[in-house]
Amino acid sequence: MDLQNTVKEALNALYHHPDDAVRMQADRYLQDFQRTLDAWQVADNLLHDPSSNLETLIFCSQTLRSKVQRDFEELPSTAFRPLRDSLNTLLKKFHKGPPKVRTQISIAVAALAVHVPAEDWGDGGIVKWLRDEMDSHPEYIPGFLELLTVLPEEVLNYKIAARPERRRQFEKELTSQMEVALNILTACLTISELKEQVLEAFASWLRLKHGIPGSVLSSHPLVLTALSSLNSELLSEASVNVISELIHYTAAGNIDGVSANMPLIQVIVPQVMNLKAQLSDSTKDEEDVKAIARLFADMGDSYVELIATGSDESMLIVHALLEVASHAEYDIASMTFNFWHSLQLNLTKRESYISYGNEACIEAERNRRLQVFRPAYESLVSLVIFRVQYPEDYQDLSYEDLKEFKQTKYAVADVLTDASSVLGGDATLKILYLKLLEAVSGHSSNEHKEWRPAEAALFCIRAISNYVSVVEAEVMPQIMALLPKLPHQPQLLQTVCLTIGAYSKWLDSASCGLSVLPSVLDILMNGMGTSEDCAAAAALAFRHICDDCRKKLCGCLEGLFHIYNKTVNGEDSFKVPAEDSLHLVEALSMVVTELPADDAKRALEALCIPVITPLQEAIALGPESLSKRPSRQLTVHIDRFAYIFRYVNHPQVVADAIQRLWPMFKAIFDLRAWDMRTMESLCRACKYAVRTSGRFMGLTIGAMLEEIQSLYRQHHQPCFLYLSSEVIKIFGSDPSCADYLKNLIEALFQHTTRLLTNIQEFTARPDIADDCFLLASRCIRYCPQLFIPSSVFPSLVDCSMIGITVQHREASNSILHFLADIFDLANSSAGEQFIPIRDSVIIPRGASITRILVASLTGALPKSRVDVVSYTLLALTRSYGMQALEWAKKSVLLIPSTAVTDVERSRFLKALSDAASGGDTNGLTVPVEELSDVCRRNRSVQEIVQEALRPLELNMEKLE
Repeated sequence: MDLQNTVKEALNALYHHPDDAVRMQADRYLQDFQRTLDAWQVADNLLHDPSSNLETLIFCSQTLRSKVQRDFEELPSTAFRPLRDSLNTLLKKFHKGPPKVRTQISIAVAALAVHVPAEDWGDGGIVKWLRDEMDSHPEYIPGFLELLTVLPEEVLNYKIAARPERRRQFEKELTSQMEVALNILTACLTISELKEQVLEAFASWLRLKHGIPGSVLSSHPLVLTALSSLNSELLSEASVNVISELIHYTAAGNIDGVSANMPLIQVIVPQVMNLKAQLSDSTKDEEDVKAIARLFADMGDSYVELIATGSDESMLIVHALLEVASHAEYDIASMTFNFWHSLQLNLTKRESYISYGNEACIEAERNRRLQVFRPAYESLVSLVIFRVQYPEDYQDLSYEDLKEFKQTKYAVADVLTDASSVLGGDATLKILYLKLLEAVSGHSSNEHKEWRPAEAALFCIRAISNYVSVVEAEVMPQIMALLPKLPHQPQLLQTVCLTIGAYSKWLDSASCGLSVLPSVLDILMNGMGTSEDCAAAAALAFRHICDDCRKKLCGCLEGLFHIYNKTVNGEDSFKVPAEDSLHLVEALSMVVTELPADDAKRALEALCIPVITPLQEAIALGPESLSKRPSRQLTVHIDRFAYIFRYVNHPQVVADAIQRLWPMFKAIFDLRAWDMRTMESLCRACKYAVRTSGRFMGLTIGAMLEEIQSLYRQHHQPCFLYLSSEVIKIFGSDPSCADYLKNLIEALFQHTTRLLTNIQEFTARPDIADDCFLLASRCIRYCPQLFIPSSVFPSLVDCSMIGITVQHREASNSILHFLADIFDLANSSAGEQFIPIRDSVIIPRGASITRILVASLTGALPKSRVDVVSYTLLALTRSYGMQALEWAKKSVLLIPSTAVTDVERSRFLKALSDAASGGDTNGLTVPVEELSDVCRRNRSVQEIVQEALRPLELNMEKLE
């Protein structure tokens, strides 16, 4: 009683106390209480107590539901009957509500049925028990109906801590009782006020893989009731749900499944088609129209293979779907978008026509179908354009509304690309061009209004750019001629710039491309001076044009450098944000790549001048000034170097540049080594210099490695490790570099293993762990001869064992990939010779590594990491065969039988053994996932498993 009163007081405090701190304390207390064994009895008592208020009832029903779902194993086996009887009494007590409480009790009973096999439940299982209860107590039918509705839903409720085998068994039990359940529901149809609830329960049961033939369902009273409800004045939501489920059911599986269910399809389709007129009925409630549209969309999605044949009947559905697509409400129209995509795939993919035999027949049928659907897709293009038009009040739109509008535009762009796949890009372009002409010729004297339709048409033209032929000569020249004449309204100009960028390949290939380029570049210059968004779009377009038209632009370097210098120097007339100015750096770098080496050298110097100057000025002000500067003032310039080194593809020229620049880079390294952001930026620039220059870097590479080796000891910047990673990739196999690379990796790894001595250090420094083990994997791949025989190899393996269970995803993945690379050493010819050294390190640690991997699978790492862990375990088992299986067996046997049964254990070990001996690795997936699920099914089981495996204790003797 004391505990019951404390719970009531805590609930009162949670809902009514004015002090936030008290409410938080009450919330913590109640959460802790829900995990206790006493929660069963207290929640049950308070639910039976007539004096409990609504807040108490809701809390206790939720508690009891979650206890049955997650903690049923806490109870002795004798507790099942009293618990079932108590829940049954509560279901009757709350049969009229409160609805929230009744729902929680219903879910609790359903969860109990998932845990308890039908033979232990008694009375022939829960469905027959429920039938008998409803027969004996017809007054409680509403409450029992809710239980019947939630029962099939619990098959896929993974909150229930049931074993996978039991979950499958429960699904079979319910499927075998399908007829009984439908008979109960049919009997309940006689109570007219329960019709909606009965149909909702029917929809729920239809989601099971029930296997009832379509011919039986087509004349079933429940189906006929749902169909007749479609035509009633007030559209029944439950009947729509039933018909939706029946549509999905008839289409489940392949086209043969569809033909087997033809009797049911022939009953459903005409009834849904009768609703078409209501789509455009302005007197109809919007929710009803939405429900009808959903049925048409379901038919389209489910019967797409039948529709794609282009029969007269299927075209009726297509026309209905066009009507849905034309609805003024976007939420309704967009329900069809998935159908147009699926239909497009069906019409264009060769696999759809395999049954037609030879190539000539396939091509003939494909062309026939494309012709049949041509008018539908042409209509669709015209129907969706207005969706992307800016609303008149666009300036007043909230951030959320603008985000939604953007998503609408992207969705429409996808529909247009589907249409282009069917119609061809050039044909779609003609339709859109006519819309653009219409918009432009509709200009009124009020310039502010006229830009929106033109912007919408241009957005659509940009969306299909990848589908338009690069030699299209009819429409594109006219569009390009029209662009300079459009008003310079910011949103319109932004779209104009992006459209120019999207058609950069056309500008390069078209016969009139060269003559169009000057006017196009003028537009981009205007864009750069209009607004930040416009400038960003213009910079991106400039990059695309320089990429695709680079050969044409080699003769215009002076003009290009004029734009580049204005942007990079941040002149007031240009509004290009610093981030977007990198597009211009990349653009010029790609044009410079096309120049002969001598010209490229001069051009590269010109590229670097506006970047070097501000950095030299910063260094000239002295060490104190440089060390106090905000990172951004340096990284904005250093990032530009990264782009220059990355995109100027002249190895020798870049190598010469980095050699000249090295003293300046060294000064920044020395004075800002403590600053992670500046170091990351500088290491990125060095990485691209190394990647582009390769072996032309000569002496500079030695100086660079010496610098990062000494700075890493003091400042532990992870980026020093990833820069080393790039160096290893380029120079790892070069014998002339062997000495200084060996010194580098030994120094870096020795220092890192001293830093990462326990799991807390891994958690505090995940970036170092991530980059360290990425570097180690690179060493295995590119210079095993330097890494595996070295003294740091065993200590790095030890270090990896400490860190496997770090919760940081990238760090954990890098460690697991590193171990898998060690185990897979025999897969590479370079690595084979080092197998004896590897074995001398791995075999003494094999049992511990296996135990940690099994612990990771069973709860030490999140469920999302299971695939990576199981691959690492598989690689270990492939390498060490029976020995590794013995390690795995010992590890799995440590898990108590209360958590894992012998059958589950042996299924996992057999799958591991089969996969390791060359069997299908996919066969390992299900047993691994099931072992993982079983060991994580609730908190107490997970704790028992981890306590048994103790992944953080590396000394196996403690377990013996």
